[in-house]
Amino acid sequence: MDNKVNMLADFAPVSTQVWKDKIIADLKGADFEKKLVWRTPEGFNVQPFYRREDLKGLKTTVSAPGQFPYVRGTRTNNEWAIRQNICACKNARKANAKALEVLNKGITSLGFCLDKDKLTYNFIKTLLNGVYAPAVAINFSICACAAPKLANILVRYYGRMGYDTKGLIGSINVDPIKNMLLKGKALTREQVSQKIAETVKAAKSLPGYRVVGVNSVILNNSGAYAAQELAYALAWGAEYMTMMTEAGIPNYRAANAIRFNMGIGGNYFMEIAKFRAGRLLWAKIVEAYKAPIFTTALRNAAKMNVSAETSRFNMTIFDAYVNLLRTQTETMSAALAGVDEITVTPFDITYERPTDFSERIARNQQLLLKEEAHFDKVVDPAAGSYYLENLTASIAAEAWKQFLDIQERGGMYQLVAEGKVQEHMAANLKARLADVAKRKEVLLGSNQFPNFTEKAGKKIKADAGACSSICTCKTDKKQAACGCGSSCENALPTLPVARAAEEFEQLRLETEGAKKQPVAFMLTIGNLAMRIARAQFSCNFLACAGYKVIDNNGFATIAEGIKAARKAKADIIVLCSSDDEYADLAPKAWKKLQGKKELFIVAGAPACMEDLQKLGIQNFIHVRCNVLETLKSFNQQLLKK
Repeated sequence: MDNKVNMLADFAPVSTQVWKDKIIADLKGADFEKKLVWRTPEGFNVQPFYRREDLKGLKTTVSAPGQFPYVRGTRTNNEWAIRQNICACKNARKANAKALEVLNKGITSLGFCLDKDKLTYNFIKTLLNGVYAPAVAINFSICACAAPKLANILVRYYGRMGYDTKGLIGSINVDPIKNMLLKGKALTREQVSQKIAETVKAAKSLPGYRVVGVNSVILNNSGAYAAQELAYALAWGAEYMTMMTEAGIPNYRAANAIRFNMGIGGNYFMEIAKFRAGRLLWAKIVEAYKAPIFTTALRNAAKMNVSAETSRFNMTIFDAYVNLLRTQTETMSAALAGVDEITVTPFDITYERPTDFSERIARNQQLLLKEEAHFDKVVDPAAGSYYLENLTASIAAEAWKQFLDIQERGGMYQLVAEGKVQEHMAANLKARLADVAKRKEVLLGSNQFPNFTEKAGKKIKADAGACSSICTCKTDKKQAACGCGSSCENALPTLPVARAAEEFEQLRLETEGAKKQPVAFMLTIGNLAMRIARAQFSCNFLACAGYKVIDNNGFATIAEGIKAARKAKADIIVLCSSDDEYADLAPKAWKKLQGKKELFIVAGAPACMEDLQKLGIQNFIHVRCNVLETLKSFNQQLLKK
């Protein structure tokens, strides 16, 4: 007997409407749009399901890898470079030793941060001693005023080493707009144009070097969403394209000079779509410079070159090993999206200078994706996905709308010079931090499900963090005053840079530094299911401030619970029961506690809340709370004792 099933022949096709009707029936009266359609922070809706018909009209599906407009990738393979950044600001010999070490551990792209005051031919010779330039990408970050000098030194050094300079790849990352944003340097448009044009001309003999950087990673680290970062990055790149072509640099050389150093956010699929949409839109922008004709050279130069770096915005000090999960999924997003190069930020950078261990783990995160998961073997696996193709189109549409708005308002340079970009990003950061405070945006280990017993104060080092995306020293502070056309009198507002978890971390560190750790006691009583659920919620809520929490199985009476709480020397007593029972239990507990030292909290937002407030009960914790502000108010009451 033939039991084979022909899925196409034996099952009738089901229409989208039938699927939707079934979903609506299962919702039992709940609104489909409100319940299942996701309104993204990017400004567009995402449906709960997509089907083949949703691909109709999408231009992204007719492209091929390596073909204009490059939405499916700029190459016919998915081999990306694994990058590690090294501080070479102080000692070329030590930086060289580290470079040689990591090259033997899987690194294929080196990033060096340089101090302009130490830049000499001999310094570069020492730094690159033993590094075979044709086999590795070599990238540099240095003050823009010294970039032409660096380009000349590199041409001279590579020539003396006998390398074919036309085949070398790397970058110098000249980006005056980045300095305007981060350091408040007030530069005229002519000064910006001059800096990049001089470097491009000096690096003429290094056609494989991308010497002009678009560092939108700094926007990502300031809390920018995917479409925001992409829109600003495109406007940034277009600004530099215009400046270079106006300076007489051929359009294809100008496009080939630009590298996009972008961040990778934590929204897995959104980030894949961001990079795919970015290539599509950048090709469209470069095509606009085709006059008098769209040459083959310009078409090839329209390939968006992306060096992606995992975000610092969502990295944490507490429960820091969760940073490994964040950076791993971010790295996966970038790899699947087909970027050219990836830098994984070490998990401990929030509280110390990265150690050999954390740097090894960061390298191995990429090696794992290549050697074990084989992410480098398939080009654009997102192609044809109903969801990802629509997400790509939606991000492209939103980013393009924002890009056009930027252009209409004068372009990237003008908005930065007026402080508008900084103002926009400050408002965006404020709104995003408010979402974190209310748990609309969850940070595992910080505002939700914290490690109850962790202490982090002693592990924080004075030199934690980094002065830039490439360096862990403090030399950028000196470079900020190098006098490259900047004026203190005309200083610009700077870009706000913060991590999402910082305020929760400050709160918890404040608790950790107090003379006594507050103890929160769960007075569980009444309805079994509700008291368990509310005790678990309350423990997680209060542990976000670093309080010691004591859960309980339940008490027969309020008096018994309060007696146990005082025996445990509790500073906080949390009543955990059902809404119906609070009308009776809360006043009883309040009467016994009134005038005493304990802070009394009711877990939930019962219908009788207003009546309880009239009795003097003011503290309620529930899902609609601003968690951060509530915990701050508790700290003010508890830690002053």
